[in-house]
Amino acid sequence: MKTNETNTLTKLLILSVFTLLANILDAQTNRNVISREDYIERYKPVVMQKMRDFGIPASIAMAQAIVESGNGNSALAQQANNHFGIKCHDWTGQTFRWDDDEKNECFRKYASAEESFHDHSLFLSLRPRYSGLFELDVADYKAWAHGLKKAGYATNPHYAQMLIRIIEENSLYEIDREVLFGPVLADKTKVIFDDHVFATAAFIEFGPGPNHRTLFLNNRRLFVYARPGDTYFSIANDFDIHLAKLFRLNDVEIGSHLKEGAMVFIEPKRRRSADRFHRVQENETMHDISQHYGVRLQSLYRRNNLPEGALIRPGDQIRLR
Repeated sequence: MKTNETNTLTKLLILSVFTLLANILDAQTNRNVISREDYIERYKPVVMQKMRDFGIPASIAMAQAIVESGNGNSALAQQANNHFGIKCHDWTGQTFRWDDDEKNECFRKYASAEESFHDHSLFLSLRPRYSGLFELDVADYKAWAHGLKKAGYATNPHYAQMLIRIIEENSLYEIDREVLFGPVLADKTKVIFDDHVFATAAFIEFGPGPNHRTLFLNNRRLFVYARPGDTYFSIANDFDIHLAKLFRLNDVEIGSHLKEGAMVFIEPKRRRSADRFHRVQENETMHDISQHYGVRLQSLYRRNNLPEGALIRPGDQIRLR
């Protein structure tokens, strides 16, 4: 009996050790995973420079890299620095074997990720099959996405839609704007704090909009101020935006009324602000803070570990990034 008990305890001990090792390895793996947000921030300067040098939309290059490399986490990206899934073809450099459409296919291997981004630009620029892309408007990422699919860049029949979805979900078109229109898009008037007193910031004027409206930038997102008599419907109609979508963009319930002078965003707010925190003032709501900083309301709740709809009090510190 004692022998059986000893064997049982030994087996349990071995199982516990294996479980512990598995958890450690799993935790280590999770720590090394690159998030999409980090990936975009890391390679944003690279795609901007390639857009200036080659005329390829930064949003398109970034979206392709995200799809092809899994945010830089694929074996091809990790072991071969290949972020665009470019196969060997006439390549004379180092190679990497990887299973793709077929087993053990030959892919290009690079010394760095930056070299991969540069070769991607050359790959599109020097091949006749992609020449039609460079006749497209560099700001028209949708046309470029469909053009890439038509030229046979990828075999996935939904490749264009994948790129467009990633660009729009992550607002990658704003990177194109920074390249096209200069640092004004990256610049923003900081919110002023004076003994934690909240002051209204003057936002950057972007340019004219439809129906004699003026567009402004807040946290790199376009918005308009509500004029006397405005409704969400009238603004949605001016910008040809579905009414339900305009409500979502501004984190308000369908049917909400609009106050004169309110900010109305016409494109998705960002997930964070350049400012670190905001001190809550009397009668302020999370929605007020969300609109003023151009940060999604859900992101504010999540970043501050608050349930949606949670009440805040004057003096509370709200994290913005």
